[in-house]
Amino acid sequence: MPRILTGIKPTGIPHIGNYFGAIKPALDLQHQGEAYYFIADYHSMTSLFDPRQRLEFTLGVALDWLACGLDPARTVLFRQSDVPEVTELTWIIGTMAPMGLLERAHAYKDAVAKGRTPNFGLFAYPVLMAADILLYNSNIVPVGRDQKQHVEITRDLAIKFNLTYGETFVVPEPRIRDESAVIPGLDGQKMSKSYSNTIELFGDEKTLRKKIMGIVMDSRTPAEPKPDADQNLAIQLLKLVAPAEVALDHENRLRAGGLGYGDLKKTLFAQYWDHFAAARARRAELTANPDYVEKVLRDGAQRARATAGDVLARARKACGLA
Repeated sequence: MPRILTGIKPTGIPHIGNYFGAIKPALDLQHQGEAYYFIADYHSMTSLFDPRQRLEFTLGVALDWLACGLDPARTVLFRQSDVPEVTELTWIIGTMAPMGLLERAHAYKDAVAKGRTPNFGLFAYPVLMAADILLYNSNIVPVGRDQKQHVEITRDLAIKFNLTYGETFVVPEPRIRDESAVIPGLDGQKMSKSYSNTIELFGDEKTLRKKIMGIVMDSRTPAEPKPDADQNLAIQLLKLVAPAEVALDHENRLRAGGLGYGDLKKTLFAQYWDHFAAARARRAELTANPDYVEKVLRDGAQRARATAGDVLARARKACGLA
């Protein structure tokens, strides 16, 4: 059975683009192998410098993923910082990392190109990510196409270490997520917090209703046929959250003429609100029971450390550390 590893960076409030693009595909994978999912609080330190926010976002990730269906009996969920072995392994494999390899990493190159002064954490980010992956004998790492480079760097470091010190690490394979998982935001661009065009996963009802009803449409009247109905933003979002027959009916009515944009957006909000109703209720239960959430994370860390300790011991022995 393959071991699947995913890291979740706690740097903000999740939206439905995160859900359909990353959370749901990851939750589907927990039934296809041994899933190790960690909350990457060390990684957040390259860009987030408010300790209270880090704690809040880290807890939020646990609440969100558990509410959406993560099964802690099937999946190992843990905080990255609860497994200190990862920092030692970062140093060990970091000695295998050529400067040129790290200078070619996308995040570092992007920061330099934009005139920012990168910190060590950003420069060494791919090495920490490689340690995250190698520490758990990961076979499969699901990533978007823009993250494939990190898995390739991990493979390079693992192969170089194995050639230098003997077979030590499992060499992982990336699993590239379908690019069709890009979710449109309220303005038609990719849904992203940086564009302020998101529909939050667990937001306030009144605020989210206002957001959805505020989606800008063209000036055609309700009676006018819309032959391009499948390109309508509300229809595209409706297809994500509504039963297929509901979405198809509204698309056909819009195409034929007679469906007003206001009514379409009301349906979109109602279907969105209903789609995540069970997850919202589950999240409220979890929020009221923080001891349970903390126990899930502690138990996950204990299970993760059992594997991490074995891998680190193997690496230490291979490279001659007492």
